[in-house]
Amino acid sequence: MIETSLYLPIKRFLEGLGFEVKGEVCGCDVVALDGGVPAAVVIAELKLAFTLELLLQAVDRLPACDDVWLAVSASRRGRGREGDARVRKLCRLLGFGLVAVSAMGNVEVIVEPVPWRPRRDQKRRSRIVEEHRKRRGDPAVGGSSRRPIMTAYRQQALDCARALAGMPSRPRDLKPTLPDAPKILQRNVYGWFKRIERGRYGLSDLGRAELARWTA
Repeated sequence: MIETSLYLPIKRFLEGLGFEVKGEVCGCDVVALDGGVPAAVVIAELKLAFTLELLLQAVDRLPACDDVWLAVSASRRGRGREGDARVRKLCRLLGFGLVAVSAMGNVEVIVEPVPWRPRRDQKRRSRIVEEHRKRRGDPAVGGSSRRPIMTAYRQQALDCARALAGMPSRPRDLKPTLPDAPKILQRNVYGWFKRIERGRYGLSDLGRAELARWTA
């Protein structure tokens, strides 16, 4: 299949929506106009597969029209990118329509070209704000991937480790200066702490190694 084989199915599809359709107009693969004054302008770009180039073409066309359709060849067994939920979400975010054209010339509408705004995830937003506010300073370089991130929780866990480096202590003794110490010691997320005796905690070997690593 070649890209021009997508043209007639897309032409018929847009004509079925009430548009007059022509190919290769001012660098656009497909341009469709309705009979209104001023005319509604729809542009479709054709590619055998969903690619970055197709997306960039659509972004370029958007200021000159009312709707943009991305037309791709339907992949066998639905394994192409047009079936990827992330691609559908991206098209909705940008307001692009997405269709897949089968080898028989059938057009499947995957995403309608309707402006879309993602529903705000208030819980995630709150976690981001809380983490940002709890961190002391700016301890993590953006883009880092080879070293664990210095989160607010890790900062507090290191504070507890420093407090226990000299001698074991009870969580309630640390609480005046480290309010979250009881919770951090009991959960022991990183395995840095060990219970010496009932109600008294010290550092594990891993905790001492990590304390040295992060304070080096």
